[in-house]
Amino acid sequence: MYSETTRDIRVTVRPIYLDDQSSPDENHFVWAYRVLIENLGRETVQLRSRHWRITDGIGRRQEVKGAGVVGEQPVLAPGQSFEYQSGTPLSTPSGIMDGTYQMETSDGEAFDVRIPAFSLDSPHQPTQRH
Repeated sequence: MYSETTRDIRVTVRPIYLDDQSSPDENHFVWAYRVLIENLGRETVQLRSRHWRITDGIGRRQEVKGAGVVGEQPVLAPGQSFEYQSGTPLSTPSGIMDGTYQMETSDGEAFDVRIPAFSLDSPHQPTQRH
């Protein structure tokens, strides 16, 4: 698992390779990732938008931006959390993802929360021995 805290908002990500949805012979590799967002602070916040950077194993980058996550813009009071699952395909057997969530306080102040960089690794990634 990968975790990072920004301004008392902790984001924890757990990637899972989906062998049953992947076709390595066709260069199609699929991962799910489970995200837990926890409000460890004293103010209520709302997740307004997301910005993902997805980089495959040969350095090609894709950016995904949009409102909320999985169709929701959750409000997190102090001590509350929100968990969801999503996924991404790649044409290489490994990659990396990171990004930010834009949050907004009840006073209307917007700020970015970092999503920790996490590795997308499949069992089809060739290993190197030195």
